Amino acid sequence: MRRRTRRTRQRDRALLPPEHLDGDGVALRRLTVEDAPALSRAATESLEHLAPWMPWATPEGTSLEAQRQRLLGPATLWSSSSGYEYGMFLPDGSMVGGCGLHRRIGPRALEIGYWVHVDHTRKGLATASVGALTGIGFALRGIERMEIHCDEANRASAAVPPKLGYHLNGRVAHPPEAPGETGTRLIWVLYRRESEARSPSPSSPDPRTTEP
Repeated sequence: MRRRTRRTRQRDRALLPPEHLDGDGVALRRLTVEDAPALSRAATESLEHLAPWMPWATPEGTSLEAQRQRLLGPATLWSSSSGYEYGMFLPDGSMVGGCGLHRRIGPRALEIGYWVHVDHTRKGLATASVGALTGIGFALRGIERMEIHCDEANRASAAVPPKLGYHLNGRVAHPPEAPGETGTRLIWVLYRRESEARSPSPSSPDPRTTEP
């Protein structure tokens, strides 16, 4: 009976995440090639803020053409085997960051990545977005573990996961990929059983929480 119940629960989960999600003060929407200008502008305006931690945060990497080509690529196919990239949008429609679910840490797991426009840090946007993505991830069929990775020197990013119930699972050596990285990566982990035991759910974080 227990096995049958588990199988039924798996079948009830979605194969793909929603393309749009409204949250407290921020909306997540699937990125398309039409978003390339806004994405390029937001990232370019935040270059100094992002460059220490994001390998792609260069004048070339944030250019309109680079973003257009990336959003036309296979990483944005939105299939059961792809990753899922979202833009962060304020109620007035302005893009203030990006986040996503990535299938790059093995089966039954997803990694969350995120960044926020320099003018909109410490407003709870990353916490709200990561909390929403955590809920979205666990709603997908077969996903039992969520992870967040960041360099140990990136205190801003590292401040987000513990607020949502993630625990530090370890530190691993990793070749620096951006100028500010030390080469030691923090691995934050949350399992489905832990998420289900939490109250409130990670998908509904306190909008008053502040972070970068």
